[in-house]
Amino acid sequence: MPIETQGVVALGKGQPVSLETVIVPDPGPGEAVVEVQACGVCHTDLHYREGGIGEDFPYLLGHEAAGIVSAVGPGVTDVAPGDFVVLNWRAVCGQCRACLRGRPWYCFNTHNAKQKMTLADGTPLSPALGIGAFLKYTLVAAGQCTKVDPRASASVAGLLGCGVMAGIGAALNTGNVGRGDTVAVFGCGGVGDAAIVGSVLAGASKVIAIDVDVRKLAWAQEFGATHVVNSRETDPVEAVRALTGGFGADVVIEAVGLPQVYEQAFYARDLAGTVVLVGVPRPDMQLTLPFLEVFGRGGALKSSWYGDCLPSRDFPLLIDLHLQGRLPLDRFVSATGTLSDVEAAFHEMEAGSVLRTVIVL
Repeated sequence: MPIETQGVVALGKGQPVSLETVIVPDPGPGEAVVEVQACGVCHTDLHYREGGIGEDFPYLLGHEAAGIVSAVGPGVTDVAPGDFVVLNWRAVCGQCRACLRGRPWYCFNTHNAKQKMTLADGTPLSPALGIGAFLKYTLVAAGQCTKVDPRASASVAGLLGCGVMAGIGAALNTGNVGRGDTVAVFGCGGVGDAAIVGSVLAGASKVIAIDVDVRKLAWAQEFGATHVVNSRETDPVEAVRALTGGFGADVVIEAVGLPQVYEQAFYARDLAGTVVLVGVPRPDMQLTLPFLEVFGRGGALKSSWYGDCLPSRDFPLLIDLHLQGRLPLDRFVSATGTLSDVEAAFHEMEAGSVLRTVIVL
């Protein structure tokens, strides 16, 4: 029987979000209904509200979530009612050219639920990143449910659904940070701090955090940065070079998504070093670099999409590291709230006063 619940919806571009009645259908073939226990307020949700990702309003926001599988549809065998899961937006198909080449983290045909959740009047909703989790129950493709150890708190586990995984993966998967490497991270919000954590896990010898906000630099140190640079006061390129014997960092991670910051990251890397872009740029942004410098410096310029993660592989591993005390996921939670607090959480996020607000249901 369909479920009627309250969800956080962006009805129009730039409008404040509102709580609306949402109808969640019974799961069909390959689908699951999940009882959401916690969902982080991510910048991607704000991008949806502002029309920066698409124009398919109304959007059902929320995607960085964890909860309990409530029901599954026909043909679902990987998860069952009662399983504790983290929701992901990379439910790999297993059949596209990336999957068939053994690179499912680049899957080009990820699965979402076929049915639509709707407003009470029948208006179909567009779920953020194919999830839509700012409500008590949500309908997803079963492949979007990744089982993890139920001893983990939902408020912590859900963070792997987007931002924290993006940052950790940018270091471990995309940047391939190795033992003894030097790393520079531009932008020390939630994603950047997660990249710092990932670099520490990988055994980096030096992790340099760069930001214009002293609060964020303090957070970066708490997450393991060995050095901090206030780029409002100091040229960050020169600072990184000075801290790396004049050479630049082996891996530089740009977690801001601004062309001018990416240019700084480009020049802050060592010869044959790697730049990883994990910050999300706006569609209108352009980047210009001297072509000879691109050639002459060698190395790699990479983009990291969802931390190049494979949820079925990475989520359980990272939760296990957290439960062992080796991955401080709980430190990313600055505040908790209810569904009615999402709009206020957006403003706090824009002000840079929180790493992550988690909505607890």
